[in-house]
Amino acid sequence: MKQRKGVHSVYSLQVHLVFCTKYRYHVLRGEIQERCRDLIRQVCDALDVCIIKGVVSRDHVHLHLSYPPKYSVSEIVRRIKGRSARKLLQEYPTLRKRYYGGHFWGIGYGAWSTGEITEEIVNEYLEHHRHSERPNGPENFILE
Repeated sequence: MKQRKGVHSVYSLQVHLVFCTKYRYHVLRGEIQERCRDLIRQVCDALDVCIIKGVVSRDHVHLHLSYPPKYSVSEIVRRIKGRSARKLLQEYPTLRKRYYGGHFWGIGYGAWSTGEITEEIVNEYLEHHRHSERPNGPENFILE
């Protein structure tokens, strides 16, 4: 990914994020999976975060992001998980029954900076992950 420019900065900050649904329930299927993808895109667009590549699986999400220096990784994750959880629980009553406390995503997340590894390695890993469960199936799809 080439360098991005802000008003007062030039940067190339990238991170690989992974977060799971609470108890790793396989609820990200079909329409819910597509809505989750769209919500993640909306949050990233609002924050000026570029989704390089991503995969929404049945019970977790992988994202390779390029983000501006004005946000911390924890702030980006908080916004993505917060908005998507709130909207998904509002729009799908079946999820509200399963996640009655309003906690859709698991507590933590994994974040790896991509400075030590190349962008190609991360993208290759995400492609492998996408095809490992169901090749060309609707269960996994790319976020771009």
